[in-house]
Amino acid sequence: GYMANSLAIMTDALHILTDLVGIVVSLLALWLSAKPPTHTFTFGLHRLEVMSAGISVLLIYILTGVLLNEAVQRTLRPDFTIDGDVMLITAAVGVAINLIMGFLLNQSGHLHSHAHSHSHSHSSGHAHSQRRGQGRGRSQHSHGSLAVRAAFIHALGDLVQSVGVLIAAYIVRFKPEYKLADPICTYIFSVLVLVTTLRIIRDTGLILLEGVPRHMNVSVMKEDLLKLDGVESVEDLKLWALTAEHTVALAHLQL
Repeated sequence: GYMANSLAIMTDALHILTDLVGIVVSLLALWLSAKPPTHTFTFGLHRLEVMSAGISVLLIYILTGVLLNEAVQRTLRPDFTIDGDVMLITAAVGVAINLIMGFLLNQSGHLHSHAHSHSHSHSSGHAHSQRRGQGRGRSQHSHGSLAVRAAFIHALGDLVQSVGVLIAAYIVRFKPEYKLADPICTYIFSVLVLVTTLRIIRDTGLILLEGVPRHMNVSVMKEDLLKLDGVESVEDLKLWALTAEHTVALAHLQL
């Protein structure tokens, strides 16, 4: 990017570096979350997946803001030159790298979502259950790891940007008078960043605020508990998401 003096290439390179950091953080979070609970962390370290997802998206926003500012400066003062040949070759390599990265992360997400299939519950004066499900708590594999999802969406956004950079490089190489295609590429990506990360931000916020998962219903679960033999009433029922895959319920039952 520096050799070509291309902001679009610099943007692509920085996002690939951010992807690498995001992948390392995600893998570390997945490894730590697999460790058993301790006296200090009685639920284990599952929330590290959610935290790493939030950090990954935050890095995207910070980096995009910096590059967007530079794009505005270039638009206002278009007195820059770009080496079209270097830009075109580098952009093509970037597209290839992001294609490979996106494929690997997509496969990793599928493997992780099918690897967790346990649920358990118990009650004796109070009930505590950790499970995932749909409707009445049936086990489903509809949610993947937030950390892997964040890294995958990050890589997907980079792929879209890399394709845009390749198109911009082609324009700059053969039509140098249209060099503003370089900062315009950054504008377009800034919008794509918001679109592709809104769901991750929403899911992360819901989990960190301990909201009820969208696929669960407190009223339905309460009715199910009342159907258990010996249960006269449900005094209190709390339901929240530990991660995208693990739902926790705490109930005080009158027997």
